[in-house]
Amino acid sequence: MAKLTIDGIEIEVPDGVTVLQACEMAGREIPRFCYHERLSIAGNCRMCLVEMEKSPKPIASCAMPVGNGMVIKTNTAMVQKARQGVMEFLLINHPLDCPICDQGGECDLQDQAMAFGFDRSRFLEMKRAVKDKDLGPLIETHMTRCIHCTRCIRFATEVAGVEELGATGRGEHMEVGTYVERSLTSELSGNLVDLCPVGALTSKPYAFNARPWELNRIESVDVMDAVGSSIRIDSRGGAVLRVLPVLNEDINEEWISDKTRHACDGLRRQRLDRPYVRRDGRLVETSWQDAFAAIAARMKGLAGTRIAAIAGDLVDAEAMTALRDLMSALGSPHVDCRQDGARLDPACRAGYVFNTTIAGIEEADACLLVGTNPRREAAILNARFRKRWLAGGFKIALIGEPADLTYKYEHLGAGPRTLADIAAGRHGFAQTLREAKRPMLVLGQGALARADGAAVLATARRIAEGHGLVCDDWNGFNVLHTAAARVAGLDLGLVPGAGGRDVAGILAGAASGEIEVVYLLGADEIDTSRLGRAFVVYQGHHGDAGAHRADVVLPGAAYTEKSGTWVNTEGRVQRGAQATFPPGDAREDWKILRALSGALGRPLGFDTLDAVRARMAAINPVFARLGAPARNNWGAFGSDGPLEDAPFAGPIRTFHMTCPISRASETMARCIQAAAAETRRATGTHG
Repeated sequence: MAKLTIDGIEIEVPDGVTVLQACEMAGREIPRFCYHERLSIAGNCRMCLVEMEKSPKPIASCAMPVGNGMVIKTNTAMVQKARQGVMEFLLINHPLDCPICDQGGECDLQDQAMAFGFDRSRFLEMKRAVKDKDLGPLIETHMTRCIHCTRCIRFATEVAGVEELGATGRGEHMEVGTYVERSLTSELSGNLVDLCPVGALTSKPYAFNARPWELNRIESVDVMDAVGSSIRIDSRGGAVLRVLPVLNEDINEEWISDKTRHACDGLRRQRLDRPYVRRDGRLVETSWQDAFAAIAARMKGLAGTRIAAIAGDLVDAEAMTALRDLMSALGSPHVDCRQDGARLDPACRAGYVFNTTIAGIEEADACLLVGTNPRREAAILNARFRKRWLAGGFKIALIGEPADLTYKYEHLGAGPRTLADIAAGRHGFAQTLREAKRPMLVLGQGALARADGAAVLATARRIAEGHGLVCDDWNGFNVLHTAAARVAGLDLGLVPGAGGRDVAGILAGAASGEIEVVYLLGADEIDTSRLGRAFVVYQGHHGDAGAHRADVVLPGAAYTEKSGTWVNTEGRVQRGAQATFPPGDAREDWKILRALSGALGRPLGFDTLDAVRARMAAINPVFARLGAPARNNWGAFGSDGPLEDAPFAGPIRTFHMTCPISRASETMARCIQAAAAETRRATGTHG
């Protein structure tokens, strides 16, 4: 620990921190543009100048490590004059276009010019002009505004792991760009807009839509993947205009993926806003009473064994609780939340969650990825892997499809045979796992959503038990989910009961006529052509695949339009907040199921949101604890059986479109077009 004096106050700080960090620990505000807590130090904006005793000139506090006995002054006349001079230089070439700049009202340059800058300019010459760069469909560039802080370059290189941005030229001729004009290929590129302290990089989809003071801001939870990133939803009227990250060190730090950030325009397109009933082969608008009456008429006298339900990937826990209780009241054991057919075992919670936790990745020293591509399936979690890899001493190996994961790894094989060799100790990486102090294994849905998925799960469990992945203070066995609703569904027991059918069995039963009614709760990822002549009720918020096949459509609320509970891949229970209202006659999903239960003569035992949540906690106590993930007891899961020779295939082929919301998004469609054009450019093909 080093002792130093800051503005007359003696403070003790850890060795290795910078003077800027020490000043902030002492409660002093230090302006900065280039410095960022999660990026390497550049020291090129000089806005953070402070006075240090015995130094002939001000020092850049972001680049100066603390030393014992230092005496720092942060607000002397010399410091003020130095900062004013730096700000004056920064504004020499900065255009005076604040009234039309999307960064206006939340711009670091504006704020710091007011707080620390000079009250006039002495610059009379012509300002420079810099050509704008095309960085793709997500980032709008106005490079004349750039102050060369290089935050964007450092983020792309260090955090995103895509070395596509750089600088050419020197002095005022320096330009930031991609060298050869091209779209950025990172799944995290939208974070560049948050990092830019001026208006050089702004959001292209959000451009000229609103000013920050016009927006209502609600903190919520992302459902575009199973990471559960903390987000802020900015809306005006009934429209969600943008989604921004909220600082959460345990999950997403201060980043979010491009899909999380920009798929929100899909919330306004292809929405279901009123009930529909199929008559004479066509879906026609109807009232709630008529829709419920049509369902009740079809189910009248029908045995529960001929009714089935499938829960989708974006559904909140409240709705799944209502669905579970309704199917139980109808006597149906055919309920499943695993649309992709993953052979997850709900008997042991440690066997279907990310036990290490996302933040715990930084403690691991060896990792085996099995049947997963974290960059596509969970871009934020992949950034955490890269962060740990950059720190050194982290060996990573992959079994499955080779991919650019933004960090180096050893490719061990393509399928379950390699996994079996490691479990039996016949593979060299088995020794690596045994020698590691905190090894971890990440099992993806590409390894579980197959006929031998249960055997793969059991093989992975043997590796965990036999190679030191599970001990008193560490659990390195992890399942990486791709669906936001999956863990909550397993926690609530939305799996087949005694004699019940899973998703594959439900589809087979519908095709053969053994299942006569299928209730799809936001389920759009199944093969609806296999539903045969079954009577299909679809409840959801978008006119996606399930709605096209439905005989009755019940309009639900999207995740931004309700207060709901989701459980992320770690098993962390999180609560999302309502930012806007559902369109038209759409209602919250649990309310629809509650009303339907009354029409069916099987009323559920709750009428309020608090009562639903009490019921959730009664089913599984994990729902009574928000925030930190519970420590799960280890037990048996999976089942022994033959392993296939087929290689593991990734569950996500297209990062930007994985759900009804992202498939309805024009922005995500433009991203796919840009990615296809970039592939053609890279391979030299056309058309």
